Amino acid sequence: MAVAVKLPAVLRPFAGGAEQVQVEVSGDATVGSVFAALEAEHPALRRRLTDDQGALRRHVNVFLGSDNVRDLNALDTPLSDGDELLILPSVAGG
Repeated sequence: MAVAVKLPAVLRPFAGGAEQVQVEVSGDATVGSVFAALEAEHPALRRRLTDDQGALRRHVNVFLGSDNVRDLNALDTPLSDGDELLILPSVAGG
């Protein structure tokens, strides 16, 4: 099963400059399994997406379509072949 992950400019250097990465996962795909595969392929992303316990970092927003996965089942959100995830880090300041 293939899932596309769109990366913001700030994360692209940690994925070889790619704007979008195709991630292949076997079995029942979830946001967490896609992140695990993404982080295995691009280890530098690990610290930027998940914390030491493997939970989604507080300042990272992930969208499946127009839904923030935090409003669904977070990392346990099920995915279908061809789904697209968009990663958007929170922006602070004023």
